[in-house]
Amino acid sequence: MIFIRKTEKIRSGKLDEFNRIFHTHEYREYVKNGAKLIGRWVNDKEDEILTIWEYKSKEHYDNFEIVKDTSKEIQEATGLTGDISYELLSSTEPYPSAYHPPKHIMSVSGYITNKKGKVLLVRNFHRSDTMEMPGGQVEEVETLEEAIHREILEETGVKVSIIGITGIYQNVTSGVTCIVFRGEHLSGEVRAAENETSEVIFAELTLENIDHYITRPQFKSRALDAMEANYLPYEAFRARPYELISRFDVKKEYS
Repeated sequence: MIFIRKTEKIRSGKLDEFNRIFHTHEYREYVKNGAKLIGRWVNDKEDEILTIWEYKSKEHYDNFEIVKDTSKEIQEATGLTGDISYELLSSTEPYPSAYHPPKHIMSVSGYITNKKGKVLLVRNFHRSDTMEMPGGQVEEVETLEEAIHREILEETGVKVSIIGITGIYQNVTSGVTCIVFRGEHLSGEVRAAENETSEVIFAELTLENIDHYITRPQFKSRALDAMEANYLPYEAFRARPYELISRFDVKKEYS
């Protein structure tokens, strides 16, 4: 595999429009043709975006550039930029000259119900073929509990209370492990997140209609497990000296 760093100068005031096209068109075009997004960063002045893509080989990258250039939407995005540069990253030098992907990534998602028993679902721009439970990647120094609260609030606009963990799911292809929480809606009206979620709803999710909402099997299995939850213990702590941050013990709470 190889890593290509793409640096784009963004025309003044065009960042939001460029991000919208990236999430709705450019990202799909790259992934459809076998590229993998490693990371994407915007500078403080919001006039430059650095993106790192992974390709299977130099030949894959060269052939993909031909495919990419034929996309009408990506041509539209190119009109919002100035200079664009590409750099093949070395695997022997430290970042930023090179990129070394993390071996494992932790993510969280939440099966959240309201007082009517309806389930909170989102539709992401880059996975528009399915709805799914809200969630995302755990950031450095965050606990899992902090991450699920933050991700749900960012993606949907609502605050929740967490009951427990219903499952752990590992994507061995991408190296992502997802922890699924079950919780309840506390406050806030649902709303979509700009450039991230195109639709946010509370749906009456059942065994009979789940395929109407959740079309990808990996997301469906997580929701089905959470419907009939067998909760797992979870504890967050610091060491030296030992400090308990939080713990879910559902058996004691509901006995």
